[in-house]
Amino acid sequence: MTANVQDVAAYILRKESPMSAMKLQKLCYFAYGYHLAWEDRQLFPERFEAWANGPVVYELYAQHRGQYRLESGDINGDPAKLDAGEIESIDAVLESFKAFSAHELSAMTHRPGPWLDARRRAGLEDDLQRSNEELRDEEIADFFGALAGRED
Repeated sequence: MTANVQDVAAYILRKESPMSAMKLQKLCYFAYGYHLAWEDRQLFPERFEAWANGPVVYELYAQHRGQYRLESGDINGDPAKLDAGEIESIDAVLESFKAFSAHELSAMTHRPGPWLDARRRAGLEDDLQRSNEELRDEEIADFFGALAGRED
């Protein structure tokens, strides 16, 4: 069973709801990045896009569009599809990042790294312009690997 972004989001909401949709997207991003660095595999197959407010998975956005505050059960996903390594990565990220606000998490994604690299590839001049440029896994893995102190 391969987990998808909705499964991860449903797990996060089960543990830490309520939260804003933006915070959920950013926690999914941090979980994805650290999991990729720690386990050398994707947490889910859906891709992050370099939106103005930071990395966003469109498939997750489509489920919460128009909602600001999300509760457990608001995202149609199955946390039982997550394996032990995936849960361990998500739990570690939640422990480290749950205290930050959505805007603080968003600001963290705007620092030099995968989001900014994708925006530059798209030729964007500022943070306000729309973009669906995808973040690259190799850039995400390198960025989070450096944060985690992983030696290649």
